[in-house]
Order: sequence, then C-alpha cells, then structure tokens
Amino acid sequence: MISISLSNITLILGAKTIFRGLSWEIQHDQKIGLIGPNGAGKSSLLKLIEGELSAEPGGAVVRARGVSVGYLPQQPSLDPEQTALEAALAGNPRVAQLEKELETIETSLGEPQVYNNPKLLDRTLAMQEHCLAEYRALGGERYPDRVKEILQGLGMDATDFETRVGALSGGQKKLVGLARLLLARPDVLLLDEPDNHLDLAGKAFLEGLINQYPGPVVIVSHDRYLLDAVVTHITELEDGALTTFEGDYSGYVADKELRLARQTELYRVQRREIERLETVIKRYALWGKIYDNEKFAKRAHTIQGRLDKMEKIDQPVLERRKMGLQLNGWRGSNKVLEIKGLKKSFTNRQQQNQVLNALDLLVWHGERVGLIGPNGAGKSVLLRLILGREAPDAGEITLGPSVKVGYYAQEHETLDPQETPLEAVRCASTLSESNAIAFLIRYLFSYQQASQKIGDLSGGERSRLQLALLVLSGANFLLLDEPTNNLDVASAEVLENALEDFEGTVLVISHDRYFLDRTVNRILLLDEGRIKEFAGGYSDYAAAVRI
Repeated sequence: MISISLSNITLILGAKTIFRGLSWEIQHDQKIGLIGPNGAGKSSLLKLIEGELSAEPGGAVVRARGVSVGYLPQQPSLDPEQTALEAALAGNPRVAQLEKELETIETSLGEPQVYNNPKLLDRTLAMQEHCLAEYRALGGERYPDRVKEILQGLGMDATDFETRVGALSGGQKKLVGLARLLLARPDVLLLDEPDNHLDLAGKAFLEGLINQYPGPVVIVSHDRYLLDAVVTHITELEDGALTTFEGDYSGYVADKELRLARQTELYRVQRREIERLETVIKRYALWGKIYDNEKFAKRAHTIQGRLDKMEKIDQPVLERRKMGLQLNGWRGSNKVLEIKGLKKSFTNRQQQNQVLNALDLLVWHGERVGLIGPNGAGKSVLLRLILGREAPDAGEITLGPSVKVGYYAQEHETLDPQETPLEAVRCASTLSESNAIAFLIRYLFSYQQASQKIGDLSGGERSRLQLALLVLSGANFLLLDEPTNNLDVASAEVLENALEDFEGTVLVISHDRYFLDRTVNRILLLDEGRIKEFAGGYSDYAAAVRI
C-alpha cells in the first residue's frame, strides 16, 4: 500500500533548481534511508512532503486518505519558555485534550440534570467510554512516564527535565523534538539527521524505536551503521534524481557498484552502435551526392530516424568530485601524551559533579584512539584540558616535546563566524589570495562561498573548513571532537582514508560506529570519571561488552 506518492515534482528555491520532474513512492511497510551529498536537496525533499515547501505547478504530493505525517527538522522549533519536559509532553496534544474532556464528562456525571435523565446519562457514559478507549490507546494512563522514558533513553539526563528550552544545547533541543514527534505517533515519520548529538546508547535506543515503529519512516542520516541497522531500502538523491535500492546501506554500496558497471558496459555498447550508424548515415549521404541517387538519401534519412528514436543511456559518473584532504603529519615524540591522576569537577545547582576522577592515560606515536562514553561523561572536557583551555583540579598532563596539537571542535567554536573562509585560510598560512582560493576549491568551496561569512555557511561547509585548517596547522597529534557529525558519507570516507595515511597520532571523540571501525585501533570508554580500555575498533568493543 502506498502511503505517500510524489509525481513530476519540480522544486526551485530562489534561482536554483533543486530537482525537476521527480517521482517517488513511500510504501506503508518501508524504512527508507534517504542519502546523498550535502546540498543535494534531502532536507528540501522532506519539507516538501511535510508541506513546508511547495512544488512548481504540474507536480503533486499525494497522501493516502487519513495518513498523517510527522517531521523532525535538523533544528526543531520549540517554545523557549517551556521546560524540556513540558515541551516533550506537548508532543501529543490529543492526550491533554482527552484528559480535559474526561474531566468535563466526570463533572457532568455528578450533575442532577444528567444522572436524572436516562437518555442523557447513557449518551454521557458512551462518550466517556469512547474517550477512555482513545486515551488508553494513546498510552494516556502512563503518558508522563513514557515521555520521561523516551527522553532518558535518547540520552537526556533527568536533571535537565526542568531546564528551560531556551537554555538547552542544540543537541538537547534535538532530543526534545524527537521525543515530541515519537509521542505524537504520526502515520509516517520524516527524520532529518535525528542521530546527530546522540551518544551510543541514544543511537541504540533510536534504532529500537525506528525498528518497532508501525508505519513508514524516512530517515536522512550519515551514520552508515545506523542505516544498516534500521532501513529496508536506500533512496539516493543525486543530480536531482532519485534511485531506490532494496536492502541496507552495505547492500546499497555493493548494488550501486554493480549498477554502475552494468550501465558503463551498456553505455559503451550503445556508443559503438551509435558511431556505426552515424558512419552508415554519412556513407549513404555521400553516395547520394556522388551518384545523385535519392534511394541513398532515403536510407540515410531512415537510419537517422532510428537513431533519433533510440533511448540514450546516460554516461555514468564513476568518480565524483571529492574533498582533497591530505593530513601529512610527521614523526615527533614516541610518547605523545601522558596523563596522571587527572581530576576535574564542576558545580551544578550547588552540587559538586566529579567529571574526571584520578584518570590515567598513555598515548603513543601512531596510535588511533577512539574516545566514547555517554553524553556529559566529560569527553570534550578532557580534550579541552589536554589543549590547556581549562585547568585541572589535580593531576598532570604531559605532551611529548616534539608534539604539535591540531584540534577539531564539535560546535565549530574555533572558527570566527565574522571571518570568511578565505580570511581564515590566509590567517593560518602564508598563501596568497589566489593560492588560498585554489586551496579552498580542493575542499569543495566555490569562489562565492570562500568570500561568505563563516557564520552563513552550512554545518558541512564549516566542517570541511575546519579540516582544511587542520592541514595548514601542520599538527602531528590530532584531537578530533565528533568530526563526522556534519559530513556527508563521501566526505566521511575521505577523512577515514586521510587518517589511515596520516603520519601522526589521533585521539577522536565519536559516536559514529562505522567511522570508529574504519579508523581506530583502541577504544577508551569514559564513564563515571574513569577510563576503561578495549583493543580494536567499535565492533571489538561491542563484542567485549556484548552490546
């Protein structure tokens, strides 16, 4: 059964055509991973289905009768004055409405004009029974508990339930928006990067919710591990066209390679046939002129008609332009980082919160170390302590004498939003303006983007700029805080390959399990102020703790 169908959709935003003549069907039993490069129009497509954007005349978005759609944007719109719990509780307003209706009915049942009128009493009792049935179906009797379970399952601490939305971080607002949507129980879920800012436990919880969801789900995500865990189909938006593959992400990668190989061969065969026919047409046309024979001209015209009617096979793009990232690094000290007895605590609501408790750590040259743990465990704090941006309460942090640190900040706070990428690159290097622009072009920036303010760039563009500045820093010890959060899959793969070739040491915070498996050889789990070590990548860690 088709839940939503798109027919001949053209979307133009400003002077840019996002896609033209696009058609798509979302079936009632599908869990779809919508993928494609940054800027391909994935978010725009979801907004169009939800109704926030409108297609050009001639196209249509049709929902099956009675089908409701719930949409989670990358930045949910919430009331800043509500608490996190109040905002989440408002996710299904029908529950609150039913509670008021049931209160009104209960009050009316105690009124003489109702209980002394048998017909009116029967109608009121029937109405109460109907409302109670709907209330129970929506989980109303334990609705507040369910809201808290979802918030905590996604990674929000119970101590933040009473925090005003305006004071929450971007990641916490995303959790509240996701909880609201799940509680509203729409027939179709449209999720735009719901896993960003979730820790590993939150991602596992989200996977369970998506897998158990009774209706279709369309999810935009760059987390290849999550896509393997939840989707039944991959739909790729590329060059303004949609292509759907059955199966998970890993199956899509293999299937796409086969399709490209098949299309390449068909294209070559057709090109040979077209060239043969064009040669025949030229020969007949020449003979017609030489011998002044109309028969040859007619044959040339007939073959040209066949050629014109032939459905042309597009030449496949086998190698798309990618970010030109090369992290060179250098040998440096053998002992890169040594931490002894590190302690750090913060005061929160007049309570002392011990984030790091007598922590010890040793990192050697060439290691690729992945740092994981729940949100709030102190992972980013540890990186800031290593950088010297915060002072420890106790303990020692020692960097090797030939170590130069490069830092990638999760929230891009190392970038000046008032600067342009061109200014940032020239400030970090001795490059001339023309060479700086050529350098930025390697990181997929256009000349226009190089001259825009950094604050006006997308998350993916700011991520690529940070990586470019890392290259210019000449660092041989990289501290990376969630580097793949805003990168599309192609750029994440470029980063993985660059780290593999990097002559240096890496300490990376990441909840991207696929990325961790590709890049690290040691996992550090930071929880309750202490570190526990595991050899290998994420899969080795998961096997050791039996996730």
